[in-house]
Order: sequence, then structure tokens, then C-alpha cells
Amino acid sequence: MYYERYADKLIPRALKSSGAVLVAGPKFCGKTTTSLRYQKSVLRLNTQQAISIAQMNPAATLNGETPRMIDEWQKVPDIWNYVKEDLDKEYVFGKYILTGSSTPADKTKIHHSGAGRITPIKMKSMTLFESGESTGEMSLIDLFEGKPISQIQMNEEHTLDDVAFYICRGGWPIAIGQEREIALDITRNYYNSLFIFEDSENEKFRNKKPEIMKMIVKSYARNISSEASKELIMADVRGNNERTLDSKTYDDYVEALNDIYILDDLEAWNPNIRSKTSIRQTPTRHFVDTSIGCRALNISPNDLMNDLNTMGLFFEDMAVRDLSVYAMAHQGEVRHYRDNTGLECDAVVHLEDGRWGAIEIKLGGDKLVEEGASSLKRLKNKIEQKSDEPSPSFLMVLTAVGPCYQRDDGVNVVPINMLKD
Repeated sequence: MYYERYADKLIPRALKSSGAVLVAGPKFCGKTTTSLRYQKSVLRLNTQQAISIAQMNPAATLNGETPRMIDEWQKVPDIWNYVKEDLDKEYVFGKYILTGSSTPADKTKIHHSGAGRITPIKMKSMTLFESGESTGEMSLIDLFEGKPISQIQMNEEHTLDDVAFYICRGGWPIAIGQEREIALDITRNYYNSLFIFEDSENEKFRNKKPEIMKMIVKSYARNISSEASKELIMADVRGNNERTLDSKTYDDYVEALNDIYILDDLEAWNPNIRSKTSIRQTPTRHFVDTSIGCRALNISPNDLMNDLNTMGLFFEDMAVRDLSVYAMAHQGEVRHYRDNTGLECDAVVHLEDGRWGAIEIKLGGDKLVEEGASSLKRLKNKIEQKSDEPSPSFLMVLTAVGPCYQRDDGVNVVPINMLKD
């Protein structure tokens, strides 16, 4: 069964305005399956023979009916340059689709950025709306357009147990729709395969020690949804594993984890505030899919249900993934806000036209919802009084469970299983 993806909107649109489209993201997130729907010829660089032939004659990889799809293009980095050269000779929209689950082994072999010719589209794992586990009755864009929540929806059938399972299973297409225990096994197998590089064509990964990669991923998981500094994570790795780790080695391993789309930090939002307030610039630590953090710490749905504080942090990570994909569908982005007065906001969705909305992410319950709403209103007041930014289009507490409604103060309370783009 094929599940519609947000990339199904983005890829055909990009093909109408760009010579080539680059679809990049982690392994098994569905890049190839989705991209195949828009190609008229395809070359898969999934065997050593195919890679060797392409390395000998990269220009020939472009031969075929267009849109021409080249799967895992980064295994022959020079393909990028030939795509650019071909588009320089005759610029035609929609000629190429490139897919990749890592950046090239040798980035020096890419002699141009691709700007103006190659449009990047980042795919993540599936959101709850893509997997059919959100009803989509509440739309992010409707909130931007000021459409009110007309009536309270109790949402009683959706439980914390469901959310704990979604967090641990992740949004991997091959796990969606499976029995719960089988789905968790699939995610476990996926995680175990992430750090096997013995046969990788990429020398950079062959030289990496899987145990060090796993240590860093574990530390990220222990610090998920926080502003943990590089120094704190390094100290955590040393303290928990009795291993020396210098700054250069750490940076090299983090770069590798980013190159295979495992880590997905959330950058800070920096509105122009006319005061002495110092806005903190440290990103919050996130994964491309929360299940990676769960597997790193061997966390099960039952573990989350028995530790709701930890579950809240892992839920925030999953919610940021969904919000990022929903925002991307409207050419928007998600950031976080924290300043030295203690004021914070888990997610700020910013659109290209300057509109923005502020979101606090909570498990649910009256106390947590009230805390989130209070923080949102303080941020709104600060921006309106001390910044050139426009007022927020909406304020929302995004919950794991509970009803969907609008409070008397205008703050929207929306459970994640009812949200879409």
C-alpha cells in the first residue's frame, strides 16, 4: 500500500520550475518509492557494477527519457557536475530527479552548489497525517488564516498509549500498518543497520567506529529536545563510556551523522527585539525520527508510559518532525525561541510572507496546557511591545492527547492526532 506523502506535492511542483530536483533524506524514509512516481526512466546505483560503470562514464548516466531519475546519485559525485553542465547547455524544466541518503564521500568533487538549477527537497519519516494516524481535521494553514475552532472535539479514543507507540515505532514506511510488536521489530532492525559501514563505498564512513557513533547518538537521546551544548554532549560521552573524545573527532562524527540524515537540530528564531534581552542561539537537539533516540536508549512504549517527563521530551521531538514537514508544505520553516529571561517557545512556524505562529508542545492535561498558554501569551506580548515583528497569526498548545478547542484567551489547543498542514 502506498501512503501519500507531502513530497507528492513538492516534487511535481519543483519539476515545473527547476531543471533538476534533489530528494534527500534518511534511509528507508520513502525517497525512492515516491520519486519513482514522477520519472520516465531510472538508473539505480545500488550495485557495485552499476557504480563502477557510472564512474567510468558519468555523462552516460543522464541518457534516458526525462524526467530521468538517478537513485543514490552521491555514490558517483561527478553526476552532479554533469547535470549542471547539461542544464547549462539547454535549460529545460523537469529533466532530472536525484535521490540520496547521504552527502557525497568527497564533497570537493562537486564544483557548484546547484543554485538556480537543482531544487532540494528534504524528506523525513512519515508524519502522523501521512501514516493515517491523524485525522487532519485541524490545518496549520487554517490557523494562519485565522479560521476559528468552531466547537470542542473531545478526541476521547486517542490515548497516551497510542502516542508512546508512535514515538517508538517512528514514521518508517515499512513499519506503518504492521502489528505493533512487528512494527517495533522493524524499527529495531532499521536502527541496527544504520551503523554498518564495512562495505560502504564511502571511505569516510568506513573509517568511522560504529561504537563512537552510537555513543553520540545515545547522548543526543539523553539530551533530546534540550539545548545541550557540544561540550555537555562530549562530557556525557566521556563520562558514560570512559572514552576520550576531542573536539575535532566529535565534530567529524557529528558531521557524518548529519551526512546520513540522523540528527536534525532545530535552530533558534532570532526576532529583532529592541531591548537588552539576549536571545539564546544554541539549537535544540532533535532526530530526523524520534524512534532513533528510543532505540539508542532501548526505550519501549511501556518505558515512556512509566516516565511521563521523559515521554514529554520525546513527544516534543516527534511533534517538531511533524510541524517541520507541515510547514515545509507551505514553504515555511520551524525554529525555537529561548532568551535569558527564561521565556521560551518550543516551536515557531515562520512562513515566507512574514507570518508566524507560536507553539508550545505538551503531553496534555489542564495544568500543562495552562503553562503552555501562559508562556505563549508572554512571548506574544514581548514581540508586540519590543520587536518589529508582526503579531503572531496564532498561538497553539500542541498536545499528545485530549480535546481540540479554542480557549477564551484565543489560544488554540490541538492534539497531534488531529493536525495536518
